[in-house]
Amino acid sequence: MPLIRAATAGRRRYAVILAALVTCVNVLTGQDLAAAGGPPSAPAPRLDWSRCARGSAFDCATARVPLDYADPGGRTIELAVIKRKATGPGRRIGTLFFNPGGPGTVQMPQDYPLFPREVRERFDIVSWDPRGIGNSTAVNCFASAEEAADWSAGRAAGFPVGAQERTAFIAAYRDLARRCERRDPVLLRHVSTADTARDLDQLRRAVGESRLNYQGISYGSILGATYANLFPGRVRAMILDGGIAPQAWTDHASGAAPRLTTFLRMGSDRTAAATLDQFLSLCGTAGTARCAFSAGGAQATRDKFDQLMRRLRERPVGAWTYGRTVGDVVNSLYVVHPGWTELAGRLQDLWRGRVAEPAPPPPAPAVPQPRPYLGDEQAGAVLCGDSPNPRDPGAYHALEEAAAARAGDAGRLWAWAAEGCAAWPAVAADPYRGPWNKPTAHPVLVVGNVYDPSTPYADAQSMARDLADALLLTDEGYGHTALLNPSSCVKAHESRYLVDGALPAAGTTCRPDTPPFDDAAPQPVGGVATGGGLAGTDS
Repeated sequence: MPLIRAATAGRRRYAVILAALVTCVNVLTGQDLAAAGGPPSAPAPRLDWSRCARGSAFDCATARVPLDYADPGGRTIELAVIKRKATGPGRRIGTLFFNPGGPGTVQMPQDYPLFPREVRERFDIVSWDPRGIGNSTAVNCFASAEEAADWSAGRAAGFPVGAQERTAFIAAYRDLARRCERRDPVLLRHVSTADTARDLDQLRRAVGESRLNYQGISYGSILGATYANLFPGRVRAMILDGGIAPQAWTDHASGAAPRLTTFLRMGSDRTAAATLDQFLSLCGTAGTARCAFSAGGAQATRDKFDQLMRRLRERPVGAWTYGRTVGDVVNSLYVVHPGWTELAGRLQDLWRGRVAEPAPPPPAPAVPQPRPYLGDEQAGAVLCGDSPNPRDPGAYHALEEAAAARAGDAGRLWAWAAEGCAAWPAVAADPYRGPWNKPTAHPVLVVGNVYDPSTPYADAQSMARDLADALLLTDEGYGHTALLNPSSCVKAHESRYLVDGALPAAGTTCRPDTPPFDDAAPQPVGGVATGGGLAGTDS
């Protein structure tokens, strides 16, 4: 969904990726900053570009920005920035900033081939690791990689099953919160979406653009919506793909204790269940020649999946527990090609009692730090500091049962995805909670997949309604975001919009280029952007 995207298949918790706010912060906190978009006294950072690595087509730089925009002369932090220059000599329009929902220095090179050819020709494409994440000044609550691994091993993968695992799971995240509070409590209060939106405006100034061209997917959509309302006059073009409903993100800016988690307010559980149902139905009709898990028909394949889940609850296959398997299933629905075919193979292995091979990580890009530390606390710092979630750890089991009643196995995963927020020690110092309808200099294009396992199509509809001047482009396809699940129709509309400012007609719909389980489907190069929040799975 929405949080940070993981750069590897085993850390897909990042994807919608980044995260949410937690508590009842006074809505007026930081209001003067929000109204002004940040103080003008913060100087634009200097970007000294150089090749990221020998033979790389990408350039890297480091930007230094204020930790606290209310105190621009105080502590500074570093942002790792990456650029691919426009490939069309003499045809360059400007810079397109891209937020993939996670660490851009890793994910932008992986996602770069998925951008329309004309966009690559006419724009420098720039991304960055948001503050608190990856290769930028990052939240890291452990003294060593070994310490982090030991912590991760102490909790259930995916989500806890049974009273004993629930107790250990809650205790693990309580321990993580204590560690984070000791390490750098000030940083934790300044990794909000509003802080990152101000960083984005600083980067816009650093590359010399008078107005912003931006494409954000997954969590990058709520970042874009925040920028559009902090700096409405500075928007030239903005694509928000895999949108998060702003009112769900902020819990309607209510001062009351939240009843649901961010993801349950968004409806991530329901949309994951609907997408899983499509996966099983299409697998069943495709037959075993194209989908290894097929039972020869849609209903028979759904029944087979339910039987497998019941078996795994009683008898895991090696390390493949019920919780881990459900997490892998939901995460693997994000990218249809080759993700759905590979998922079917793993499920069939488990059905036969064989230990499944986890999905391999994507190739590491040619950057100085291709596999930065992306611990749970990085997504948590954004999610828990920025979006309200229940503070009572005892509430999450009841939420799980309610989510399971409406969304089955996927509901259990999404119910626990924000449990780490129950004990999180920090609240964003200057969050943005609305309004969301400030008129922008140019209209915004919102893109939504009908069957997205993380960010529901209904959220894209809500985002398009909430923004002052936005149009919704519907992709009648599958997977998390249209960028990661290519549609030539979507690409054509996005290209015309970015280049000429031309929006598609209201009500326009597109379809994916290749249906699921089609062996002729091209396999996109790139990572998987997901959102699984704090309770993502390890595969």
